[in-house]
Amino acid sequence: MTSNEYAVTRHFFITKMAKLTVNQTEITLISEKNQDYISLTDMANAKDGSSRAADIIKNWIRARYTLEFIGTWELINNPDFKVVEFDHFKSQAGLPSFVLSISEWIESTNAIGFIVKKGKYGGTYAHKDIAFEFGSAISVPFKLYLIQEFQRLKENEQAKIGWTVKRELSKINYHIHTDAIKENLIPIKIVDTHLSVIFASEADILNVALFGITAKNWSTLNPDKKGNIRDYATINELICLSNLENINALLINEGIKQKDRILKLNEIAIKQMQLLNGLNNRDLLK
Repeated sequence: MTSNEYAVTRHFFITKMAKLTVNQTEITLISEKNQDYISLTDMANAKDGSSRAADIIKNWIRARYTLEFIGTWELINNPDFKVVEFDHFKSQAGLPSFVLSISEWIESTNAIGFIVKKGKYGGTYAHKDIAFEFGSAISVPFKLYLIQEFQRLKENEQAKIGWTVKRELSKINYHIHTDAIKENLIPIKIVDTHLSVIFASEADILNVALFGITAKNWSTLNPDKKGNIRDYATINELICLSNLENINALLINEGIKQKDRILKLNEIAIKQMQLLNGLNNRDLLK
């Protein structure tokens, strides 16, 4: 198959279900517990058509290498995986009489790497890690184009989420007076080095109010992590942090001392995080 044969497009459904099209074959993606699962049935259709899709999957899962791969994946990701049953299947792999279905694998080992669905979008689904491995059973080019398109889809989703969060924050935030710190805390004709110290100090007020720790102390306690404390914040924490920035600017304009502001900001942070964590994010950002 040539590269031109792998025309790739994307389709999105109102139900949040997504479809990739690789080599003129639509491949369904679903989300279960914040994990992405790809239809092996659709992928198998790309090789020999729907009439043999089930056979392709059965022949693939009964191979020793496949069993070792999916078993190891379960050991890493599934604390409830039944290792004894896995060892039994592995000991039978390679024998002419050995037959195994996805449903039997799930039921016997309590596996979470596969999902079997019925109905309109029915079929056998596998976690993306396993689905990419199954792609080798179709063809190496197919596997590579599938991975490439999946990554592009996820990048687009992340970009869309980032844009949505920024847009929604503009609806719920107070009007920010961007010069509040400069006009109220920085003396006239102060040198640039002092200016940076004041801004850093104000940033740490928010860090302490929300996270209970300064940026420097966080870095000391987390030497292996890249970035700063805010890079590891949740969406709710980022929303709260943005609100605290606005409120701090207002308190500065009112001439409230730093030590009084940090106590007030901490009180507000506690109340806002209780509210945000008690709500569904999607209901909040409508």
